[in-house]
Amino acid sequence: MLSSTIEAVGAYLPTREVTTAQLLAQLAVDAPLDLEKVSGVRARRVRGEAEDSFTIALAAARSALDNSRYAPADLDVIISCSITRTRGEDFCLEPSFALMLRTALGATRAIHFDVSNACAGMLTGVLVLDRMIRSGAVRRGMVVSGECITPIADTAVREISQKYDPQFASLTVGDAGAAVVLDGTDGPGLDYVELNTSAAFAKLCLGMPSDQGPGVALYTDNRSMHNESRYLLWTSRQLEFLAARGSSFAAEGYDYLIHHQFSGPAVDLINKIAEREFDAAMPPGLAVLDRYGNTASTSHFVVLHDALRQGLIAPGSKVLLVPAASGVVAGFLSVTIGDLRV
Repeated sequence: MLSSTIEAVGAYLPTREVTTAQLLAQLAVDAPLDLEKVSGVRARRVRGEAEDSFTIALAAARSALDNSRYAPADLDVIISCSITRTRGEDFCLEPSFALMLRTALGATRAIHFDVSNACAGMLTGVLVLDRMIRSGAVRRGMVVSGECITPIADTAVREISQKYDPQFASLTVGDAGAAVVLDGTDGPGLDYVELNTSAAFAKLCLGMPSDQGPGVALYTDNRSMHNESRYLLWTSRQLEFLAARGSSFAAEGYDYLIHHQFSGPAVDLINKIAEREFDAAMPPGLAVLDRYGNTASTSHFVVLHDALRQGLIAPGSKVLLVPAASGVVAGFLSVTIGDLRV
């Protein structure tokens, strides 16, 4: 049966770096906690004056095509997954980002649509494209996202005024773009991808216009969002999935694990819970959190691109990607990596 595989990966990171120390120094109040220690974020990349969600997404898409054997005209579909959709001063809903990217790339044959699923956006786009390829609806396509998300940090710097403030998570984000090209294969590729949403947690992390002034803000109830009951949404679902396959976590033989890049200490806790629930050791983790922060929907593929660029992942490696997104979205994506170049 035909399945899909990651044929190429691309990424783009703005050149300007802002450290956590520099960000905290801008607060109107004394920093109530050691954010670098609590989050694991030492620095993040921040957009340049001429950069926005669109230019960042376009740069990532071109990066992926540079690493691909396909030209833009070969793509059957483009799926855009950005949370932020800024182009200049405008937040764009219509026309779709996917259409604007199709036009800029010259992918004249490609159908195009946007998918929005918070920080699980790109994983959702990959799921949709995987199903399209498996069904025979398309032969190949691109999933892309450009996140210009640091404006929520700008708002947080202006507005944080208390020890436990719902905008503190905004200080961990960074701007980045990522893109993947998928095509069909009868060999190694996407082993499986499953996502589930637990709407009972939907109000724990909300992006919206600030309730204090101009600008966009992110309000997160970190105490309720990041705890064992929420983390078990991943492990319980994957346990059920693997049991139905007659398999186990250990039997799958994952070589690497990529979590959503949101908190180093939280990921450590998730791994401890996972080892207990799966009764298996976790594979080595790959991360860029300390250097790039939480890059929203792009995070897993920014990590994958970085690891490939450094030569850390050999062809044939089996990688497990685990989301943690507002909504709340949990799940897993298993992929066997081919001979990718970046």
